[in-house]
Amino acid sequence: MSGQNKVSGVVLAGGMASRMQQRDKGLVIFKQRPLISYALAAMQPVTDELFISANRNRNQYELFGFPVISDSNVNFDGPLAGMLAAMQAAHYPLLLVMPCDSPFFTCQYLQQLLDALSDETDVAVAFDGERLHPVFVALKTHLQIDLQAYLRQGERKLQNWLLRHNTVKVDLSLATDIFTNINTLSDLQKLESNVSNGPESV
Repeated sequence: MSGQNKVSGVVLAGGMASRMQQRDKGLVIFKQRPLISYALAAMQPVTDELFISANRNRNQYELFGFPVISDSNVNFDGPLAGMLAAMQAAHYPLLLVMPCDSPFFTCQYLQQLLDALSDETDVAVAFDGERLHPVFVALKTHLQIDLQAYLRQGERKLQNWLLRHNTVKVDLSLATDIFTNINTLSDLQKLESNVSNGPESV
């Protein structure tokens, strides 16, 4: 990418993974690879710099070769806190965000999010035809001032914050399987057994 519309990216891996028996979700192995590696592979072709947002196991995440950033406090305040840290670290005006637990979301769909941004829109968020998926989002980093104020007010709801701004829904309803994510060890085992051709093409 070139010009003033260079893109920063962040993979969110900063949660407590309470439904994953406290195992660090991004480091869980899926089809012989750490789960986060799929997101990093999807992000690389469409970003000019890439961060990992992690609040635990920083040393292990640093082995992937990207800067690791953490929330400003230790409260595990959710994805918005990770996004704010990424906005503050970003060198470019656009930020692309995805979670670490969705191995089928590929770079072509991330590019669609970026393409949906314009001078009139601040946020482009994935939409499956029925509901928004707010952790798959492209947005402008100048929103960090508003986001910081939102968090200081004690607010944590990601979708509510996104919809405060000029937001466009990016319809990905023809490929709803890409939103499949792994929240529990049961989810992991089920996908391991059901997927015969894993997302190596990410």
